[in-house]
Amino acid sequence: MESQRSFLFIALMVVTFLLYQQWQLDNAPVKQEQDIIAQNSATPSAATSDDFVPASSEANNKPVAATPATANLITVTTDVLKIKINTQGGDIVEAVLLDYETEQGSETPFTIMQNGQFTYIAQSGLTGAQGIDRTVKGRPIYHTEKQDYQLAGDSPLVIDLTYVTESGLSVIKRFTFEKSNYQVSLDYIIDNQSSSTASVELYAQLKQSSIVDKEASGLLPTYRGAAYSTQDERYEKYDFDDIADANLNVATKGGWVAMLQHYFVASWIPAQNEVNQLYTSYTRNHEAVIGFKAPAILIEPNQQATASTSLYVGPKDQENLGEIADGLELTVDFGFLFMISQPLHWLLLQIQALVVNWGIAIIIITIIVKGLMYPLTKAQYSSMAKMRELQPKMTQLKERFGDDRQKMSQAMMELYRKEKVNPAGGCLPLLIQMPIFLALYWVFLESVELRHATFGLWLQDLSSKDPYYILPILMGISMYIMQKMQPMTIQDPMQQKIMQYMPVMFTVFFFWFPSGLVLYWLVSNVISIIQMKIIFSALEKQKAK
Repeated sequence: MESQRSFLFIALMVVTFLLYQQWQLDNAPVKQEQDIIAQNSATPSAATSDDFVPASSEANNKPVAATPATANLITVTTDVLKIKINTQGGDIVEAVLLDYETEQGSETPFTIMQNGQFTYIAQSGLTGAQGIDRTVKGRPIYHTEKQDYQLAGDSPLVIDLTYVTESGLSVIKRFTFEKSNYQVSLDYIIDNQSSSTASVELYAQLKQSSIVDKEASGLLPTYRGAAYSTQDERYEKYDFDDIADANLNVATKGGWVAMLQHYFVASWIPAQNEVNQLYTSYTRNHEAVIGFKAPAILIEPNQQATASTSLYVGPKDQENLGEIADGLELTVDFGFLFMISQPLHWLLLQIQALVVNWGIAIIIITIIVKGLMYPLTKAQYSSMAKMRELQPKMTQLKERFGDDRQKMSQAMMELYRKEKVNPAGGCLPLLIQMPIFLALYWVFLESVELRHATFGLWLQDLSSKDPYYILPILMGISMYIMQKMQPMTIQDPMQQKIMQYMPVMFTVFFFWFPSGLVLYWLVSNVISIIQMKIIFSALEKQKAK
């Protein structure tokens, strides 16, 4: 196989791969509402109300009326988060990330959770035989001392929501916020002042509208949906269609559940030393739910017990997520080439810490990658040079055999054998470079550090496309120059035309690629042109001697 043909094949495979991903997003089967309702009706644990509570492993008590109270929202503000908590159920119904803008330059903080026309909330509670989220009709309305809390100084901010049942079960739902931390600790402190043993089970879940505007366009698909982790599967996606089709029901030690979107994640992390039940459900309002239920806790009369979990709601910071729970860092989804993407991501962060400019960091990492691959590049271009030397003889063969492809192919193979040239000598470097290109594609697409990262001049966001298409056009020009420097060994007229139009095709495809990735490809091409010139000149001098 000739090097141009291999390049054409690999390039088309890359484009096909990206197009197939987008096709999956655009053409995923959508459940009809009546089918979903029927499926939910047949499933005992499916949600039939706005506040789904997982079924208890014990007999349910008949719900009793809640203590008369009025639900309201309390606001919690830290240096990185602004959270709203509904006193009915104690759910987080809004979360704003203060350090991230919705649009670059808008100065409007990014809202990750909300409860309006679009629903995305974090719920938690106590189910079980005496669990107040199951025994109290409409879920309990907690009491809190004030409605506005702010984190001051370096000390943690502790917020207690209290509720006391008529039977004497006292519950404190305690949220703990820390400075510069997107992880919120949640403790249920249960004091059983009744005359009988109480059994409760902690549950926590994320609920989100499954009908959302796609966050991707063109060739840039990004995932929005659920994911979970077990002892056997450190990271497993479970998208909205999966949730609508079948309820997840997995028991595992530790684990976590999450809702993912581009650059951000929300995740409930249960106690890692307990066997938790992970579950999903789908509501009649087209809302997808993923959550966990902890083992039952038995509390003797006049005794106390505590059930704990934590919620992370923030950016996909790989280093911090890895410290919170095993496998949570994999929500920074680098695809099937993660083993290449992760070290490249680490190297990019180290370089940026030194140069303090993401564009310069991309240029430097490109130089490093091209430098490490120079031996392979030299082998590739040396093979191309030998093929170029054979170009006059191949032209003669074409004139001699005309359109007789069989004889032409036999003559070419004989020529390769006689001149000791391997036409596939340039394929291996290409096969190695393409995975690196794809790995960097996912790094630039998934790295929250590159969101709204500026380079200079017109490039103010390296995670989005070039607004003026300057980089893609320059990339196409560099690709055209490279093509002219390489010998055209393909004899088929149709393939020759495809190769000639390849720079134009790639230029158009790169119109929608992140400008950081196009910058990498452009710099890589410029370096390749320089390397090609040096190697070809050295071979010419060697031939002259």
